[in-house]
Amino acid sequence: MIIIAKTLKGLEDVLKQEIIDLGGQNIERLTRAVKFEGDTALLYKSCLMLRTAIRIMKFQGEYKVLSYDDVYKLIKRLPWETIFGLRDTFAIRAVTSSVKMNHSVFLGQKFKDAIVDRFYTKFEKRPNVNPINPDFWIDIHLRENNMLTVSIDASGESLHMRGYRTYPVEAPINEVLAAGLIKLSGWNPEIKFLDPMCGSGTIAIEAALMAKNLPPHVRSRKFGFMNWKDFDAKLWDQIKTDAYKGLQQPQYKIKAFDKSLQAIKAAETNAREAGIDGFIEFKRQDFFKEEVFEHHTVITNPPYDERLKLDDALDFYKKIGDHLKKCYINSTFYIISSNIESLKQIGLKPSSRVHLLNGALEAEFQKYEIYEGSKRIRD
Repeated sequence: MIIIAKTLKGLEDVLKQEIIDLGGQNIERLTRAVKFEGDTALLYKSCLMLRTAIRIMKFQGEYKVLSYDDVYKLIKRLPWETIFGLRDTFAIRAVTSSVKMNHSVFLGQKFKDAIVDRFYTKFEKRPNVNPINPDFWIDIHLRENNMLTVSIDASGESLHMRGYRTYPVEAPINEVLAAGLIKLSGWNPEIKFLDPMCGSGTIAIEAALMAKNLPPHVRSRKFGFMNWKDFDAKLWDQIKTDAYKGLQQPQYKIKAFDKSLQAIKAAETNAREAGIDGFIEFKRQDFFKEEVFEHHTVITNPPYDERLKLDDALDFYKKIGDHLKKCYINSTFYIISSNIESLKQIGLKPSSRVHLLNGALEAEFQKYEIYEGSKRIRD
C-alpha cells in the first residue's frame, strides 16, 4: 500500500529518515509530507512510532477531475461500503488549490453527497456524518492541475496530541515540533540534555522518550485505523508488544528548568502521564542564574513577545547571548523563536538556521556552538 505521512514545514527530511529507519520503501519527500510504501504492519507502526508525523494517511487513489460534477460522479463509483458501514460515521477534510474549483467547503460537500448517495442506492439507508469525532476521516486534496488525491486518515486525532500533556501552560510548543527540533539537532542520549526554559516540559519529555526508546504516545492512545473493517487486533497487539521490548536506560537524566513554579508543576505532571518522570530532573530556576553547564546539548523555546509579552524583547535576547558565553562553555545551544529581530540581539553568529512554523508563526531554529572565548558579532 501507499502511505502518506504529513508533517510540519521544515521537518520533511527528519521524517523521511524516521521512515527509512522504520522500514519504508520507495520513499518520496513531498512538501510537508513524505510518501512511501509498506504493509499493514508498517501503517500501524507509523502511527505508533513516528515522532515527527502529524497524520498518517492510507492513499486511496488519484484522479483527474474537471468540475464539481466530475468529483461527484467519480466518488459515487468508488466502493465505500468496503471501507466502512452504515453504522459508522465519517467526515471530509477538503483542501483545494485549483483555480477552477477553489471552494473547499463546496468540494467537501460534493464528496460527502456522493458517498451518502452511493450507500442509499445500494442499501436505501444513509451513513451519518460526524464533523467533530467521526469513525473515519477522509482527506481530499485538489491540486492546481485538477488532480484529486483521496486518502483515509489512519491516525485519527492529530499525532501531535500524544496524550501526556494534561496540564498545559500558556503557549506550549507542539509535540511534533518539539520532537523535530531534537531530531534536527542530531542529539543522542550519550550527550547531556537541558531545556532551561521548559514551560510545560514538552521538549524535555520528547527527549526523554527518545532516550528511553519509548513510543511517543501514551499506551491508551486510540488511532483511526482501529475503526476500520480490516483492523487486525492481533497484529496491533504484537506491534505494541515489540515496541516496548527495546527500551534503553539513558546514561544521563534530562534536565528541565523554568523560573515559573506553575510551569514546573505542569511539566512534572505531564512527565508522569508520559511515564518518564523518573528520567527528567525538574528544577525551578531562572535561566540567568550563574551556573555553568559544560558539554550539554541545550534546546529551548523562550517566551515569544507576540504571545507572552516581554517587557523588552530585544534586551531579553541580548541577555541570553551574554549568558551563553558565561555559562554554556563547550555546549551546543539551540533556540527557536518567531521574533527574528530579537534573535539578532543574541550577538553570536549561528552555525546553522532552519526555517520552521511554530503554530501559525514563522520561526527560526538557530544553532550556536559555544566555546571558551566565543566572540560576539561586530557591529
